[in-house]
Amino acid sequence: MKRTFRIPRMVTALSVAMLGLLMASAQDGAPPPAEVVNDEGGAVAITGEVTYTNTFFTSGVAQPIIILEDQAGFVDRNTGFLMPPSSQVLAQITSDFYTSPFSYSLSLPIQPQGTYRDVDQDSDEEQGVQIYAVAYWSNTWGDPYLEERDLYGGGWSSAYASTRVSGNAENYLEYIGGKLLVYAADDAQGFPSGFGEDGMLFTEDDPIVTLPQGYTVVDMDTDPFTFDRSANPVVDLIEPEESELDDFSGMSYTEAFDAMIEKFREEYAFTELKGLDWDALAAEFRPRFEEAEANSDPVAYSFALRDFTWAIPDGHVGAFPDPQELNDDFQNAISGGIGLALGETDDGRIIVRYITPGGSAEAAGIELGAAVSAFNGTPIDEFVSAVQPYSLPFSSEHNLRLQQLRYAVRFPLGEEVEVTYTNPGGEETTVTLPTTDETQSFSVTSFNRGLTGFELPVEYRVLASGLVYARVTSFADNDLLTIQLWERMIDTMNQAGIPGLIIDMRQNGGGSGFLADQLAAYFFDESFNLGNTAIYDETTGNFEVDEDRPSIFYPPPENLRYYGEVAVLVGPACASACEFFSDAMTTEDRAHIVGQYPTAGLGGSVQDFLMPEGIFVRMTIGRAFDENGDIHIEGRGVVPTVQVPINEETFFGSADPVLDYAEAFLLDTLGISGDAGSDLVFTDGGEIVLGEPVSGEISAGERVGYVFVPESDVVVNISLGDEEGALDSYLRVYDSAGELIAENDDIELGVTINSAVEGLELTGGETYYVEVGTYDDAASGEYTLEVVAAE
Repeated sequence: MKRTFRIPRMVTALSVAMLGLLMASAQDGAPPPAEVVNDEGGAVAITGEVTYTNTFFTSGVAQPIIILEDQAGFVDRNTGFLMPPSSQVLAQITSDFYTSPFSYSLSLPIQPQGTYRDVDQDSDEEQGVQIYAVAYWSNTWGDPYLEERDLYGGGWSSAYASTRVSGNAENYLEYIGGKLLVYAADDAQGFPSGFGEDGMLFTEDDPIVTLPQGYTVVDMDTDPFTFDRSANPVVDLIEPEESELDDFSGMSYTEAFDAMIEKFREEYAFTELKGLDWDALAAEFRPRFEEAEANSDPVAYSFALRDFTWAIPDGHVGAFPDPQELNDDFQNAISGGIGLALGETDDGRIIVRYITPGGSAEAAGIELGAAVSAFNGTPIDEFVSAVQPYSLPFSSEHNLRLQQLRYAVRFPLGEEVEVTYTNPGGEETTVTLPTTDETQSFSVTSFNRGLTGFELPVEYRVLASGLVYARVTSFADNDLLTIQLWERMIDTMNQAGIPGLIIDMRQNGGGSGFLADQLAAYFFDESFNLGNTAIYDETTGNFEVDEDRPSIFYPPPENLRYYGEVAVLVGPACASACEFFSDAMTTEDRAHIVGQYPTAGLGGSVQDFLMPEGIFVRMTIGRAFDENGDIHIEGRGVVPTVQVPINEETFFGSADPVLDYAEAFLLDTLGISGDAGSDLVFTDGGEIVLGEPVSGEISAGERVGYVFVPESDVVVNISLGDEEGALDSYLRVYDSAGELIAENDDIELGVTINSAVEGLELTGGETYYVEVGTYDDAASGEYTLEVVAAE
């Protein structure tokens, strides 16, 4: 290959001599020396900044790190390359990571421990050079250095690194710019000075130069490359275009709408699956944006944007935060309740599943289990189907239906509602109910009832049966804490010989899909291909898939794998990453999926962009499918393999029938007899009021549940006993989510009290379940239960 050498205009005697050596070297076929700028002997320390706009950049991150990232994997084009821990030189983050941009400082070792690669493209075998990018990572597993799971299986950084890497299908993951740090142990090693005619680095057509000994920063954004030998170079990390926040906030309402429509038209992942017509949606909604713009009306604009997102049947899609006017509209629409909540049974009957104490429905004589046939003269099925919930949109029909049932009993305060119903064993009756400002009947059907925001991402306890119950409420919490809690649980169960585990995912709204997959890996001995994701490629105009990088989980060390029976509890609030975990647990039928309803059906990855008035819009850009290439979650969800009935028994019996069924199923599978919910008879005892004792009779194998709703915040004492003190009772208290919050077997408080819970703090308006039982569910007899305010 012909090479051209640049000769400076003024040459000293020394440089003439050097030039002679250079020419002699060129004649001998050796590469010329690199043309160096800022020759201060090579880098000693590097500083730089990381600027990010992506709204998910900091999500879940607890241990952010900047490292020297060994690029031998890129040289070899080995996407499974794991950089040696010894090569991972850690930087110091020198400003607030959670505020963009943040800064770093990295002191270089005198002799780095990376992987050498000979990249001068000649036939001679030489030591070569160590090649590094400076890269951002999050360390979640193991020690302070990155391992296979931290590295998403290995390879090299494609985002937030000093290198710029292509996301296009035609040259996917190839360098297209940015900076490298190269270390040469001597001054005889060659390195490319450009990409060559093929536009790819470390290939046969690369032009080669010889590097000085030590560290050199190579700037690939110039042609030819620039070789910087500054002692303290500045190397900023790059947010790739694919990750940058699209910002339409500086546009007019109409311009922003047009940009949004075009983005959805090209990049939305499920246009064909959902039969969306973007031209029709543009024709429907653009006039509202035009009108809002003409009137300088941000409220009308906000409503138009909300209604546009509601028109896309995808639970991932939405606009946030809601302006005050939208919140006011929501509060007005749901401010009035009629004192009841609806439920729909497996056989399609719509019944009263909850009565608010002292509410309109109770005053009118409506009872639990009443069959509802009409609201305001409209057949109840038709009425419910016409309801537009404020929690729109939904990916699945079952989630839409459940939310329609929830919102069907909410009206503006002051309205009256005509209800036609039939009490159990009674005749059809029509009454007119006034709306009141009660919220209990609305809260009781919330998918997330009982969540406080103070939950740890992983919580667990041992059940009376000897099984372990774990609840995972988020994959968007602190990733490191999530793994530490998860591994502690697994390790403790293994040491204790726990035969079965119940994992409750019913109130997990998602987060990191990769983290979700990796939690599932703790139940397997080998890696599995879980499918892949297709993302729009603007160079091809199609949704493209990286066949070499499917979704995979990587098993942990053997001592952290669990081999017992597993049941996963699912429901309509299990969404997105939660669904990927639940689906991964069906691999090779590893777990039993237990529930009354499928998961939410949100099967894709998302991205946010910014609209005028500071409103973000979220859309689905990744189309997830299984290992067979089929869309497997979107619109469908993960379907239970153990179906829990939806009927009067499960509405009014156990505080948590899904957990009871799962416990009984695992015990039966394991051949263990024990204290499992569905081995028992659950009796609805009705409501209990503060200061008013109730009496009853309990049989062996039975539990009697009472609903208690305090009018205001209160500290209570709850006692359970009998006249002679002979009943071996067991008292349990659950919150509205079915979480056990207190229990007692024996207590010495006099002759007649056998079990008691003292000093229990309860929240006004919340629903609690007080359960009367006996030890090992083996005794029978009469009892008296009382709830009183603590002194």
